[in-house]
Amino acid sequence: MLGFPNIERALAVRPDWFHNVANDEYDLLYDELVAGESLAEFAQAWEHGRRFLESPDGLRGRVPDRVEWQGPGRPPGYDQIPADLRVDHVYLISCKYGSDILFNVSPAHVFDRLLAERRGDRTDWFLEIAPEAYQDLYARSVALTGLDAMPECVSKLDGESRQRLKDALPTRGAWPDELTSPYRDFVNAVSVATAHRWKDNLADKADQELMLWRLLRFQPAPYFVLGASSDATPLRFRVGTPSDFRRQFSIRSFDVWADAMGQPMVRWRAELKGARRPIEGHIEVRWSRGRFGGVPEAKVYLDTAHHQVANYDEIR
Repeated sequence: MLGFPNIERALAVRPDWFHNVANDEYDLLYDELVAGESLAEFAQAWEHGRRFLESPDGLRGRVPDRVEWQGPGRPPGYDQIPADLRVDHVYLISCKYGSDILFNVSPAHVFDRLLAERRGDRTDWFLEIAPEAYQDLYARSVALTGLDAMPECVSKLDGESRQRLKDALPTRGAWPDELTSPYRDFVNAVSVATAHRWKDNLADKADQELMLWRLLRFQPAPYFVLGASSDATPLRFRVGTPSDFRRQFSIRSFDVWADAMGQPMVRWRAELKGARRPIEGHIEVRWSRGRFGGVPEAKVYLDTAHHQVANYDEIR
């Protein structure tokens, strides 16, 4: 988007009006280009910049005076826009490649606080939401592995005992045959209880509307997404504001239900007045560091193609 005729020229100039990119990072980019193994990624990123430079939704053909890469540091806690680039202090751009994940946060942040207030959570969601099924799976796992000096109750697990149990169980694939049934019961219990908890917290249309805005990361200011989805489809769209959303759409329904598919899962679906298609996604609730390892995390996925999502407008 800086107006250079080609990638090679841009890397040779190393423009000082592209801020927060060091010489060693330019060296890495140049080496990757010469190696030739990432040419498709270079071509796609180049096309994103060219399109944004020429787009009437973007720079309208005017080469920017200043581009800032935001990557070197974490944004402050109040910064809710997932921007990687800031152009001329005005245009905010999220560079999103190879992922359909909207959030990776604590379960309580999604299902209890509805993404409204983020803070450090050390709560074991499984223990809170399905204690009996969790305890049964834990007790059977300890018995099967034959580990000694383990806590009797899953609530007493600490970092060391979690690691011992994790190491004693298969790291990937199916659980041992003896644990298949208790694990299935655990998955079902967590999925159903979590779906009920979330649904209870989404009692009216106002709560559902706010939840959808937060899931889709609508912010008071519009921003752009340039990148590629997990299937390599190019992404070039503008994320509108809540006000933009309300001018065209309204919530007809926001449904939540359990769908245990190998691990605890909750699906969501928003039907909108004014939109041709619903917006769908799912949330996986899993241990953050493998079986019995770490506190649970919630991975929020968008299942609907980005170009079919209301208020995600492809740049012209």
